[in-house]
Amino acid sequence: MTISVKILIIGFVWPEPNSSAAGSRMMQLIELFRKQNWEVNFATTAVETLHMVNLKELGVLTQKIQLNHDSFDEYVASLQPDVVMFDRFMIEEQFGWRVAEQCPNAIRILDTEDLHSLRKTRQEAFKNGVEFTTDMLLVSEIAKRELASIYRCDLSLIISTYEMQLLQEVFKVDESLLCFLPFLIEKISKNTFSELPNFENRLNFMCIGNFRHEPNWNMVLYLKQTIWPMIRKELPKVELHVYGSYPSEKVTQLNNVREGFLVKGWVDDVNLVMQGSRVCLAPIRFGAGIKGKFTDAMQNGLPSVTTSIGAEGMSDGFSWSGSVKDDAKDLAHAAICLYQNKQEWLDAQENGVTIINTIYSNVKYQDKFILTLKMLSESLVQYRASNFIGAMLMHHTLKSTKYLSKWIGEKEKNK
Repeated sequence: MTISVKILIIGFVWPEPNSSAAGSRMMQLIELFRKQNWEVNFATTAVETLHMVNLKELGVLTQKIQLNHDSFDEYVASLQPDVVMFDRFMIEEQFGWRVAEQCPNAIRILDTEDLHSLRKTRQEAFKNGVEFTTDMLLVSEIAKRELASIYRCDLSLIISTYEMQLLQEVFKVDESLLCFLPFLIEKISKNTFSELPNFENRLNFMCIGNFRHEPNWNMVLYLKQTIWPMIRKELPKVELHVYGSYPSEKVTQLNNVREGFLVKGWVDDVNLVMQGSRVCLAPIRFGAGIKGKFTDAMQNGLPSVTTSIGAEGMSDGFSWSGSVKDDAKDLAHAAICLYQNKQEWLDAQENGVTIINTIYSNVKYQDKFILTLKMLSESLVQYRASNFIGAMLMHHTLKSTKYLSKWIGEKEKNK
């Protein structure tokens, strides 16, 4: 691969870095590709949104595409990208076979964002009131679909150490098919950190999340109904400010000034509100991947209180930037202590700097990723020959996807 590499990203949605961690992640990858002087193309079936990034201003070529439509074949055949990245496995299911037919020599990358099968299975277990076990994944239909997508691609980007371990130990996926690539963040310098507001100049608790994301909505309800009343009883003058994109009516109805539970909704500058808050509350009870709210908090010197699922795969053995508890009373108690104890708060803040600078430093992983892609381009035929399961799935499973898509396309033409 040379400096003239052309990459096509097929997005699930238009990137919204101020709305979700997935949007921030996508922009990190786009920035990485542009740093290589690659031609970056972004195509999606999604409608444009108010908070989407203007990719054209960044020099990214954009294209609106259709599902189950032969016009995509013409587009991708004309483009002839060297690399195609699918944003989540559902996109690979829809477009993977078309890319394989029209651009057989293009490297196919799956950006998992998080393991959707893990998140969905945990969510079902939570709703059914049963404890999640990894055995549940082995009988999950969505897990079978997601794993098939991983095998069909040449490389899958995995964001969490926990998910890397899960794929290799539970599903027995060969490590050569996986690339650990967490958030890519600039190191926090001592000068930057020294300029952040101190303990005394920060007030109140905050939480944040995209309300369309079920784990975040559940988290806010849990705070409202269970945890916040316990905290408020001990700290009657303190408030909880709830931020997030796409707040529906059911979210805004939780606002209660008397209880100090204030639903603020969309915020233009997350850094500003985080630097004004003293503790981030995020008692996440199900989910997957790694959480952008915590890396944002660490960068802004904001300690957090969360659950083991919230912190999962994020600290790699380092002490958490705050406290990790799973019982509601323990969560409330930890939040109260962190809010009141300056030394504990300062220690948590320092832990956050260590985590960011050690685990998420962009220079640690991006060069290795680019080198992996270059090696793939030089030995793609031999590499694919060693992935027999992927070849088999491409031959059989995608045939059914292909002909279903063509049937839908013909049906639409005849309406």
